[in-house]
Amino acid sequence: MSPTERDESGAGGLDRAAAILGAFDATHRELTLAALVARCGLPRSTTHRTADRMIRLGWLDKPGGRYRIGNRLFEIASLAPIRMELREAVLPFLQDLHHATRITVQLGVLEGGQILVVEKITGHRAMPMLSQVGGIIPAYCSALGRAILAYSDPAVIDSVLRGPLPARTPRTLTSSVAIVRELTAVPERGWAVEREEGNIGVSCVAAPIFGPLGDVVAALSVTGPSQFIRADRIGPAVRMAASAASRAYAKGR
Repeated sequence: MSPTERDESGAGGLDRAAAILGAFDATHRELTLAALVARCGLPRSTTHRTADRMIRLGWLDKPGGRYRIGNRLFEIASLAPIRMELREAVLPFLQDLHHATRITVQLGVLEGGQILVVEKITGHRAMPMLSQVGGIIPAYCSALGRAILAYSDPAVIDSVLRGPLPARTPRTLTSSVAIVRELTAVPERGWAVEREEGNIGVSCVAAPIFGPLGDVVAALSVTGPSQFIRADRIGPAVRMAASAASRAYAKGR
């Protein structure tokens, strides 16, 4: 084994692979070698050599001269507890909620100051402005984030609201005081609301999902055109779906 091969088989190689994987996101699903080099920050020769190795491992694919995430990573990701346990427990209730509302439903978990979208059902009403499964959205200005933060430890809330809170639309709440006020209203009514703070014309209602110890683990939501999202009408259905999902998830743990 050459020094280069030994280096790439250790921590250095893993760091390079992580940098290459980090170059992909919802808006960069396929990349040329030049684009991959620009986004991962590695030298061209290193990027090419590491990417070729990742293709052999199934971590990347390269149809038509462009790199993309390989199927092997999808297979591995499907084994993560968040997919095998949480998603499988909640999915029937997401399907019921979508059937009842005919509007996009989502499942999300808190990761740092972001919400990771774990599952999404859109049906025939496509909403391309929303994050896809595996995408992230800010927790402070999303109903999914607020539904989770409302039941989180003060330290978690503080860490999310301590950083920059940029306005994504003219309606985005960017004051930590105003956001905390929103959070305090969630437990009483049972759902969180976001009105065109992420995308103009789009509103969302979300409710928390709890684990067997009573700790908040996720949230589910209904998201759609503002004219169809009446929190007073949709909120109770979202809350009931989240409550049923909580029982199913806790039972399976």
